[in-house]
Amino acid sequence: MERSTGRAPSGPGRQAGATERTAFPRTRAPPYRAGVNASPDTPRPSGSPGGSSGSGAPRAPDVTAAPGASGPSGAPGTGDASGGAGRGGALTGTGLVIASALSLQFGSAVAALLFPRAGAMGMVALRIVFSALLMLAICRPSLRGHQRADWGSAIGLGVALAAMNSLFYQAIDRIPLGAAVTLELLGPLVLSVVVSRRPLSLLWAALALGGVGLLSGGLDRLDPAGTAFALAAGGMWAGYIVFNARAGARFPGVDGLALALGVAAVLTAPLGVVSAGTALFDPLTLALGAVVAVLSSGLPYTLELFALRRLPKETFALLMSLMPVAASLAGFAVLGQRLGWVELLAIVLVILASMGAVRTGRR
Repeated sequence: MERSTGRAPSGPGRQAGATERTAFPRTRAPPYRAGVNASPDTPRPSGSPGGSSGSGAPRAPDVTAAPGASGPSGAPGTGDASGGAGRGGALTGTGLVIASALSLQFGSAVAALLFPRAGAMGMVALRIVFSALLMLAICRPSLRGHQRADWGSAIGLGVALAAMNSLFYQAIDRIPLGAAVTLELLGPLVLSVVVSRRPLSLLWAALALGGVGLLSGGLDRLDPAGTAFALAAGGMWAGYIVFNARAGARFPGVDGLALALGVAAVLTAPLGVVSAGTALFDPLTLALGAVVAVLSSGLPYTLELFALRRLPKETFALLMSLMPVAASLAGFAVLGQRLGWVELLAIVLVILASMGAVRTGRR
């Protein structure tokens, strides 16, 4: 819900938020990123794990990003960074991933500050509309020459993006940002465990459930509706991963993601107008909405694009599992949300489960 809202962005993304980044080079590179027609083994940042086979059938999704509804991230990377990058390149790549996560989650925190002005749905609409305009202007995807199945994958991805970001913003309107991102991370984590079908995956599932139990153990502190919205956003994140893999196999570059963002914008804009009314068109609100789109989509997309050129895919996936930490920091610094030791322990358990699932899925 974020998360990723966008191209960039996840792990258990991009995602959302629209996905990001001219930093936004128009690249048709072989390796992946959200919605990219790339190598099946190349990771996708910001909430958009999962590669596709050349035949167009989705491969087992990879849980590599965290959106926090981030918006999806759809930048193609160059793939395996094992070669000449060296330790310096790995350190730089790690710094880029951390900066991307912080940008994504601070963008979500800023959006939460604007809820009194435009409401949660209003901010979702602004973030996705601005991200879609940016991506469509940069990618200029062709509307011709696509089959019905191609459009089906793009529309499915757009619906998943709209739902994921909408649910995530409803969640952070009710519960702390760090808790929301942790709960949302369960969607890709469960998908990874199911796809893996290995006994060890059950251990990571149990660890994650333990973390969730601690986090929500005092539902007197976590609003039940906010918890439900965050879990539902995680489910839509899993759906985003599946549709992203299909769109990446059917469209060149990140054209599928750009078109999906257009679909998401068409779906969320009317809801934002109905929810916020004329307040949505206030010049200051529009300007701040554009800032949220850049922080949550554009900047993370660019940073993750360069990070993928310096880091092995597994390292990237493990780092994206730390998204709840970035969310907790953003919630504390921007929103004044303090988490107790029990909540922090819960977040650590979910992060460890996510990392374990990523490593198990790679073997």
